[in-house]
Amino acid sequence: MKNIPVIMIIFGGSGDLAHRKLYPSLFNLYEQGLIHDNFAVIGTARRPWSHEYLREQVSDAIHETHDQVDENEVKAFASHFYYQSHDVTNVEHYVTLKKLAQELDDRYSAQGNRLFYMAMAPRFFGTIATHINDQHLTGSGFDRIVVEKPFGHDLASAEQLNKEITASFDENDIFRIDHYLGKEMIQNIMPMRFTNPLIKNIWSGEYIKNIQITLAERLGVEARGGYYDTSGALRDMVQNHIFQIITLLAMPEPKDLSSDSVHQAKQELLKSLIIPTPEEVKKNFVRGQYLGSDTTFAYKKEPNVDPDSTTETYVAGKTKFTSGPIAGVPIYFRTGKEFKEKKTRIDIVLKHINNPYGQAHSNNITIEVDPESKIYITINGKKIDEPGIRREDLTYVFSKEEMAKVPDGYERLLHDVFVNDSTNFTHWSELKRYWEFIDAVEDAWQKENEAGNPEIAQYLPYRMGPKEADNIFESPTEHWIYE
Repeated sequence: MKNIPVIMIIFGGSGDLAHRKLYPSLFNLYEQGLIHDNFAVIGTARRPWSHEYLREQVSDAIHETHDQVDENEVKAFASHFYYQSHDVTNVEHYVTLKKLAQELDDRYSAQGNRLFYMAMAPRFFGTIATHINDQHLTGSGFDRIVVEKPFGHDLASAEQLNKEITASFDENDIFRIDHYLGKEMIQNIMPMRFTNPLIKNIWSGEYIKNIQITLAERLGVEARGGYYDTSGALRDMVQNHIFQIITLLAMPEPKDLSSDSVHQAKQELLKSLIIPTPEEVKKNFVRGQYLGSDTTFAYKKEPNVDPDSTTETYVAGKTKFTSGPIAGVPIYFRTGKEFKEKKTRIDIVLKHINNPYGQAHSNNITIEVDPESKIYITINGKKIDEPGIRREDLTYVFSKEEMAKVPDGYERLLHDVFVNDSTNFTHWSELKRYWEFIDAVEDAWQKENEAGNPEIAQYLPYRMGPKEADNIFESPTEHWIYE
């Protein structure tokens, strides 16, 4: 598709997300011709900017992310941007916004198509959705809305937000964006699983011992203490990124690659997700907080963090499904701040088999998502200069030239929104199931907090989190592969 006609409205057009991700991604799509002559972007925020100032910001964003650009192209692209100072709580401002959108629709022959992007603080999502509805901001063509995470704070708030959004938009027009689903190696999970007989034929509980997912962050909460203390690692990372990865790893093979078929397979899997009891939470989950060092604050001493906070900066846990190709296989996950390094990694641990050599190790399939993009299979081989078995890695990795071609996750996902492909976005039924799981864990922890005996492990910064996470494995012979 080329030159898609649309008026795009970005709520939060002066923000960091728009500057770092949305404007450079839109420029790349403009360069590719996906949007070109018949589009306009309205940036809204409370700041008293002008059209010209927004265009300068758009130009700066492009120059900050691109080594070489055609200045005439940058200027032509930026000319499609318009600014409206906007208070999302003021109904009159939506009337003005609707008028500007219609004027630009006429000027650019956008055919009544509207795309709304919520790039603001999540507490405003419901307000914006409500006023899009009651002030009739939708157009006469297609209407789509992109919602950033977090989509709610728990199941109840997510259901309320969903109700407000579906008053204006059909489910198929709601794009709940998670940039992890735009990452190259996350998008490689399905091709790896379904096109390789070597892997497809062993993707079952007969051969897979467990799966381990690590989303490690090097930094602490820094300036985000106020927000983070109301969220925590479970809500901030597990409810979205980690559950998206889990679903792709555990889902049955879809009948085809259409969005409907992929989501049908995901929904079929998630019906069998085991929701943990309080006893299972106590046994299979660990929450922790990082301590300080000579150069860093402990979490409880970070700015804007409650000194008595029970919010976790680390969580490890276990999930299982009762159906699907790996029904019954434990999927372990962990995520947290102030790990030894920033890394996103998936380890599929295969069962050990009896063999005449005795000392051979199990095979592992590892997918590294960040900072490198690669897949490697750890196998056994003969030592060259002495008797015995050694371990070797068979590696699938991109060249520098290939990596240069990999689009940013936001660019890839924005492309999908424009062409109306919701494969790599979260449907409500999936999100609801994620929240049911998260709420069960949060409720168990809250009861511990209220009883005055919360078990919150303290861990030293720049290592691999609390040692207590080693105890969630079902067998004493199991351990974290990435150490």
